[in-house]
Amino acid sequence: MARATHELVRGFDQAAATYERGRPEYPPEAVRHLVETLRIGPGRTVVDLGAGTGKFTRSLLPTGARVVAVEPTAGMRAEFHRILPSAELLDGTAEHIPLPSDSVDAVVSAQAFHWFDPVPTAEELHRVLRRGGGLGLIWNLRDEAEPWVAELTRLLDARDQGAPRGRKLTWKPPFESTGRFTPFEYRAFRQVQRANRETIRARVRSVSFIAVLPPAEQEEVDRELQELLDRAPATRGKDVIELPYRTDVYWAFRR
Repeated sequence: MARATHELVRGFDQAAATYERGRPEYPPEAVRHLVETLRIGPGRTVVDLGAGTGKFTRSLLPTGARVVAVEPTAGMRAEFHRILPSAELLDGTAEHIPLPSDSVDAVVSAQAFHWFDPVPTAEELHRVLRRGGGLGLIWNLRDEAEPWVAELTRLLDARDQGAPRGRKLTWKPPFESTGRFTPFEYRAFRQVQRANRETIRARVRSVSFIAVLPPAEQEEVDRELQELLDRAPATRGKDVIELPYRTDVYWAFRR
């Protein structure tokens, strides 16, 4: 899911199965947009960078392209192998991709690019991509326009230990400053994750800085979450909870 140099990456290593249970899939129209824009299909090679448990990888396999997943954490790779035992998976990072130069037609990164060191990542992507190759980035971001979701974010932020955040776009200026890629284009999509309370709990526990908390503190987060779900009008008494997301998609091409 992330570069191995950041200490909070161990949260993903520890919580891979929880991540798989709690995180939503990606909207089909967002996947289709990236597939068409990056011309992913038969005869092409695409890398899923920071592949995690393979949530985005499984959306790419039906395209007929050669899909190579790259993931640095052992826990995520084990979960990936459990779900997609025949898929191609390599141990590597965004800054050190274990593939030859000029060997890839497209690179995608789902829910992970904010963890990478942007300048060396730009250089490494420029190395492995063929001329004109494309880069696609995608994030599922909780839609905080919904009041209970905004309150959930405040609950989580109280435990934040300085983890990188995709929505802050701190990766974007240094990456674009390298001049290795065209300026990013952007499009947003919407989706709703319909889940029971246990899935929402897994979603919360899959957050990197929650996953590394001591057990007693994780249980306190669980209690606060249940109190929130019990009192919020949109979730109180509901067997199925609707968690809205905005899915952000960015793309650029190798110069």
